[in-house]
Amino acid sequence: MAPPMDPSMDPALASGMDTHMPPLIEHGGPDDGPEVQHDFSSNASPLPTPASVLRAVDAADRTRYPDPAYAQLRRTLATQLAHPQELLLPSAGGAEAIRRLTLWATLQGLRHVWVPRPGFGEYAAAAEALGLRVHAYEDLPSLSRGLCAQEDGLPMMSPALVWVCDPCNPTGASPLPDAWQALGDALLNSGSELAIDLAYEALRLDGRSQLPPALAERAWRLRCPNKALSLTGVRAGLIEAPLAAVEAAAQLRRLAPSWVLSAEGVALLSQAWQPETREALRQQREQLRGWRLSQHSALHRHGWVARPSVCNFSLWRPPSGTHVPSLLLALRQHGIKLRNATSLGAPGWVRLSVQRPQSQDALLQALMDIECL
Repeated sequence: MAPPMDPSMDPALASGMDTHMPPLIEHGGPDDGPEVQHDFSSNASPLPTPASVLRAVDAADRTRYPDPAYAQLRRTLATQLAHPQELLLPSAGGAEAIRRLTLWATLQGLRHVWVPRPGFGEYAAAAEALGLRVHAYEDLPSLSRGLCAQEDGLPMMSPALVWVCDPCNPTGASPLPDAWQALGDALLNSGSELAIDLAYEALRLDGRSQLPPALAERAWRLRCPNKALSLTGVRAGLIEAPLAAVEAAAQLRRLAPSWVLSAEGVALLSQAWQPETREALRQQREQLRGWRLSQHSALHRHGWVARPSVCNFSLWRPPSGTHVPSLLLALRQHGIKLRNATSLGAPGWVRLSVQRPQSQDALLQALMDIECL
């Protein structure tokens, strides 16, 4: 018997992207449903936390407040990342950074926000919560055209906050140099602010970012090392402000609550870019490449189709006619969770992260059981 069928299957949804922004934010990882034994829904690394990072987090002093200015942490990060410490802004994870940066943009008078589709729902949710107008784009060329669109010789758009995720969640795509260059020109012409989400850079398994250094220096850059470090429960991130944005960085710092980072968050960030950690992650990426090859090969044999990805996760389309919610519910009864990509802007698709061989075996066995019901 085939996988669960959708009696109202819409060919437009099966072949393309949604025409509307998702109404609700959904996330991978734990929820209030049945216990998850094999979690393909989260993009976090399935490998152990590097020993030096785990030691630092375990040793964090929980009996005292961290320094609310995080002065020593920012000095450490300035050395590791070669970025001025006054331009480094610790955050309580990526979602908090997105909300804070969107609030700052609103206070600067920006009323438009561009977000990738498919893409992480927090970008749009943060904008909509503040009454901003959200515009979706499918790739950087279409984004550049949208920023520069004119009518009767006049710009159609006001300056905007522009979000780019590299590599992109959930597609795993990474822009090419020409696309970055065109976007840089469009940003200058439109007077827009660029924010680049680099949450998955440490989980990039193919190639390297083609982001031009000159454009990177003009952008707000968001880093979330807890995903690659397998410590997503420790909410810690980092905003790197543009080199010319000293006053803006100070404004953004004032928008943060006091003690935005816990003692564990300080410990995680202090170790995230140490040479020992970088080497441990390099070795883990080698292992993830092998696991990715076996997982992708097995799913292809079962009739699944993937979109190209440079990361440890990909968008997958189940065999033709599969009703995705029914399939995911059936898998959940086997202790397996996948990520429905509808709320990410890709209905008919699911996002799967690379998992350990035993989890891959469990997924494949469950798929065979479901098909034989």
